[in-house]
Amino acid sequence: MLVVNTLDVDINGTPILRDIGMEIKAGEIVGLIGRNGAGKTTFLRSLMGLLPIRGGKLIFEGDGIESLPGYRRAHMGIGYMPEDRRLVPEMTAEENILVPVWSTNIQGHEDRLAWIYKIIPECKVFRSMAATSLSGGQQKLVALARALMVGQRLLLLDEPTEGIAPVLALRMGEILASLKSEGVSIIIAESNDAHVADVIDRTYVIERGSIVKA
Repeated sequence: MLVVNTLDVDINGTPILRDIGMEIKAGEIVGLIGRNGAGKTTFLRSLMGLLPIRGGKLIFEGDGIESLPGYRRAHMGIGYMPEDRRLVPEMTAEENILVPVWSTNIQGHEDRLAWIYKIIPECKVFRSMAATSLSGGQQKLVALARALMVGQRLLLLDEPTEGIAPVLALRMGEILASLKSEGVSIIIAESNDAHVADVIDRTYVIERGSIVKA
């Protein structure tokens, strides 16, 4: 599915990631655990093509993608959920979910949206509500649904349970378990795996931009 070899990433000339290696198989959920500032977000943004890499290889389903822009990676079935959600406040929940459809001209999105509402029925309930009227946890669910619009093969989730009520964190774990049963591959970056430990197949620990345990 995805193989990361000797990944190096600099930001403004400062080394952030050094010699990162990771592998995720089809239908597997992998945890990337580390403190704030350890490099988790930089790693996910690099995989999504939102940050350039200085060196290394990113092999997705047998193809090198390190030189591809982010929108091309989205077309390959990779979806990204940022930690801060980044919903468009002027749009409804459903409009936010559909943003990737409009930006990448995805075909057959109606069926995909129906499938997402089956996995995350909460989003269907508040689909017509303004994004700003939703709680932080509800916004996280919308951000996950948006990532799923393109993330048919691989999801990159940045702190999906951070800063939300325990009941919603538990619900997020249930949704991830459902996605796992559907065969979706997922990388979950978290400060700790308290809410997602039951669904993670393997864990990588990152410190100061390097993998220290796998």
